[in-house]
Amino acid sequence: MENVFYIAALEDSPEILFDYQKGKLCISGTSWLEDAYSFYEPLFNNLKVYFAEPKSLIDIEFKFIYLNTSSAKQIARLISLIGELKDECKVKVKWYYEKDDLDMLKMGKKYSAMLKVAFDFVETDSEEEVEDYQEGVYNIVKH
Repeated sequence: MENVFYIAALEDSPEILFDYQKGKLCISGTSWLEDAYSFYEPLFNNLKVYFAEPKSLIDIEFKFIYLNTSSAKQIARLISLIGELKDECKVKVKWYYEKDDLDMLKMGKKYSAMLKVAFDFVETDSEEEVEDYQEGVYNIVKH
């Protein structure tokens, strides 16, 4: 298994970075995919391999600008998969949302209740912070 699983962001898909050694998963950007199942499936496959021998902590960050219904279903599927792991390791989740995006905050709260893990909700000022974050992740992956 590779040490890092990475998918670059496109106009309709988020950036995904999963660092196996650190047990850190970051998903950021927009996700308005027609076939979200196919897009997220490689991530699920990699997580299942990781979950066979998880670290003591999995640290997850969601920084979505927008999620369509198809993508939201896949994130629910991801939350469910992570829920299977929480007896074996500590699960820490940060959910970022733009200051005025109450729908995204509400969605994060639903996922938190579904996972039965308290999320850290982080209010951001604008989309620029997400773009800065994505550039930072890109630099980590390239170096």
